[in-house]
Amino acid sequence: MAAKTKRMGTIKQLLQMHGQGLKYKVIARSLKMSKNTVKSYLRKVSESGVDIKDLQELDDPVLEMWFHAGTAAYPDKRFEDFKERLDYLVKELGRRHMTKRLLWEEYRGDNPNGYMYSQFCFHLTQHLSARNPSMVLTHQPGEKLFVDFAGDKISYTDRETGEIIWCHVFVACMPYSDYSFAMAVRHQTIEDFLYALACCLEALGGVPQVLVPDNLKAAIIKASRYDPDINQALEDFANHYHFTVIPARVSRPKDKALVENQVGIIYNRIYAKLRNQLFFDLESLNHAIREKNREHTQTRMQQKPYTREELFLAEEKPLLRPLPPKPFELKYYKQLKVAHNNHVYLAQDKHYYSVPYTLTGSKVKVIFTRTMVYIYCKGEQVAVHIRDYKPAGYTTNADHLCSRHKHYLQRSPQYYIRQAEEKSLLLGHLVQKMFEDGRHPELNYRSCDGLLNLCRKTEQADFEKACRIAIDHQVYSYRFVKRIIENKMTREEPAPEIEKPLPAHANIRGKEYYSQTTINF
Repeated sequence: MAAKTKRMGTIKQLLQMHGQGLKYKVIARSLKMSKNTVKSYLRKVSESGVDIKDLQELDDPVLEMWFHAGTAAYPDKRFEDFKERLDYLVKELGRRHMTKRLLWEEYRGDNPNGYMYSQFCFHLTQHLSARNPSMVLTHQPGEKLFVDFAGDKISYTDRETGEIIWCHVFVACMPYSDYSFAMAVRHQTIEDFLYALACCLEALGGVPQVLVPDNLKAAIIKASRYDPDINQALEDFANHYHFTVIPARVSRPKDKALVENQVGIIYNRIYAKLRNQLFFDLESLNHAIREKNREHTQTRMQQKPYTREELFLAEEKPLLRPLPPKPFELKYYKQLKVAHNNHVYLAQDKHYYSVPYTLTGSKVKVIFTRTMVYIYCKGEQVAVHIRDYKPAGYTTNADHLCSRHKHYLQRSPQYYIRQAEEKSLLLGHLVQKMFEDGRHPELNYRSCDGLLNLCRKTEQADFEKACRIAIDHQVYSYRFVKRIIENKMTREEPAPEIEKPLPAHANIRGKEYYSQTTINF
């Protein structure tokens, strides 16, 4: 067994005592070491020709390296041969299905006297580590928010069906304080991702400067190490909250190492602690996740006198930007053509929305949210509707219709009575009696249109006299008024005799009379 290396402070004492002229035996007894050890150190100094005073000025690590430099690194021929193969080994190790064991077997086949498997792996790993050293990243408080989804899912049970519903867990982390947020969502869709992110910002109480997501499909359209394409919905979300999106590089988890580490911690401090609990809905599951995550952030960190929450509240939260006053609504974009009925068809709802009739046949841009539908043409907003989820339904703004269609939609008894009263009080009275006659209102609409048209073509006095005659005879129809005017019955000739109803009297045969079997006179 090799002797333990002496402390360099002791060796400096040895050199100092030798410089004072003390003998080997005295030095050995004073420093509690063997006389041969003293001789070996002083022999090495003598052979090197270095001044003892210069050695005493050296720092302890430098002096130790001077005395114990060891043998030359890898002096045998095996390492020389291995170095020549390193580039090839690294290249082959990057290929699919390749293992170190297979590479070693091929290496031993070419060089039977080469390294055994353990030394082969050691030297290869040393080379790979030297090629890709890890960098210590420093983060500014309140600057970045790392987000990711945990690889493992968590579940709750449907109370009615007993079905186990598996959920994805959204994880976020402020890298400066390592303050974390966790939440379960049903899917990794853009809707669930942005909803969880909005909940995270609400929980933080502010907005960081930069968001660093993984290259998940909900956030990134096209993954690229240098220039990824960000999903338009995430861009809208970032513009609403006023932060910048800088995705992590493809296959570079170290770009967001802290959130990757948080996922591992959450497995231990949330998943494991909830493993024996049964949940029946997503809300109760998320409530339990929040409680366990709060315990995690309020736990004192190792080798630090504070918790993650204390550091976040003290140094990060005051630097976060304020939340926007209005909540974010996810926007969807469509390019649609206006149909002949001046409506566009939104396939998501199977519903029709109107635009001005002058745009019939044009292409318009439709932006819709959960509650609203906005329609644009040539950069100008031409229509706004409240979103309607009724299939095969129509949402129509009367101002978008042409005059003929607008008139058709506005038809009602009140509409015609109002139009008639504006022309003549007698006409208004006649139209009102027409709708009180008991017929279905739509059966009278054409008669009203005819009377209004007849009013425009006839002298005012003649028309009003014809209306008076119709009211007196209790005949409320367009045809009767027209016949009076065509037959010139409104002239000076006496008006036709009014048929009067029979006076009331007691000489009425009731049902008893007609139901008797014998006639009694």
